[in-house]
Amino acid sequence: MERVFIIGTGLIGASTGLALRAAGFGGRIDGWDTSQLEMASAVQMGAIDGRAASRENALELARLADVIVLAVPVLAIKDWMQQLAPVLRSGQLVTDVGSTKLEIVELARELFPGDSTAVFLPGHPMAGKESGGALLAEGGLFDGAMWLFTPITLEMTAMEREWRGWIGCFGSRMLDMDATRHDEMCAWVSHLPQMLSTALSALLEERFGDAPEIAAIGGRALRETTRLGASPYSMWRDVAMTNSGPVADTLARARAAVAACAGESADAGVAG
Repeated sequence: MERVFIIGTGLIGASTGLALRAAGFGGRIDGWDTSQLEMASAVQMGAIDGRAASRENALELARLADVIVLAVPVLAIKDWMQQLAPVLRSGQLVTDVGSTKLEIVELARELFPGDSTAVFLPGHPMAGKESGGALLAEGGLFDGAMWLFTPITLEMTAMEREWRGWIGCFGSRMLDMDATRHDEMCAWVSHLPQMLSTALSALLEERFGDAPEIAAIGGRALRETTRLGASPYSMWRDVAMTNSGPVADTLARARAAVAACAGESADAGVAG
């Protein structure tokens, strides 16, 4: 692996570049982002060496890369998969960091079937912050985190083994799992907490506005419960759109649990 191209140089993309450098990767890292500011910040931090001048130039740099990392929201990942599939070659590896996996896996099976095509390895690092952006990137963001994979084939190419090796050098633990199981589990452990945090933040805003007493008396419990509400809208919009069934199920069960706490019938809550 001598060249890496990162599409999306925000928090996760820039942190990936910094983690590669911290782990000793000596090859070239290029990047692309719709935000010129994000790309400039990523270059300044040393997360990437160069940046694509345009989307067309991004496709050219992707052709030169050994590994292409899609570090954008899920719908944008699917869009880039469509654009990359016709121009990449056998021997290249495309991987992503999307928060939902089933729709990505299904599309990858169609666009990257193997043989003469690049290989696609769906991935999801369970790491991040409530706010995004390259300026918040850290080379140690993935240290101790679980990096999930939902492979579309049992065969592992040399480039895939090398990429997994670098992720191990980040300090990450790795786990392979079925894409459907991934989306169900993440709906509970990641997506539901985000939705509840967002809902509570909205309720507080509606009820109290910017009353200074909230920050003064809320304490750590409130801060920890609502901090996820600051997460980027685009990412969680895409999660809701591409994992709607499992997310709806968790919300229905959470609603039933809240109803039970209020003395109502849990069964009626689920049915409603």
